Amino acid sequence: MGADNPQERLDKKWIVGFVDGEGCFHVAINQQHKMTIGWQVLPELRVVQHKRDRQVLERMRKTLNVGVVRVNNKDRLELRVRKLSELNYIVTFFEKHPLMTTKHQNFILFKKIILAMNEKKHLTRDGLTEIAKIAAKMNRKVRSRYLESSETIRQTRST
Repeated sequence: MGADNPQERLDKKWIVGFVDGEGCFHVAINQQHKMTIGWQVLPELRVVQHKRDRQVLERMRKTLNVGVVRVNNKDRLELRVRKLSELNYIVTFFEKHPLMTTKHQNFILFKKIILAMNEKKHLTRDGLTEIAKIAAKMNRKVRSRYLESSETIRQTRST
């Protein structure tokens, strides 16, 4: 994966620094009745910039060959990576080129979730609970709605 035109590629260290400052590893767990167990895990890497700096996001997307650049909110755009195959590439990239700030700790947790998803653990109740507990330790440490749901509480008490 990578940009075809060498002049469009960004330096890997620059990308690491930019993601350290402007990026976010996030994992949402949403109730989705169409899913096998009623919940969907949505991991993503997001990098947000003002729309005037779209070219930076586009160059990052082309360099990494992952994600999409889309509107985030009014005058802001984001590079968003959600496909599991692309997130696996992101994990490999940041293993080879480590983040330097506390964001590295979020990345370690994010990586555990991606690896669990590769093993299809998100498709089982036990695996989903494990993923939700890891996600609850990320960023601002927000407890997942999944962990608060009556279904999960009932299951946890009965095991």
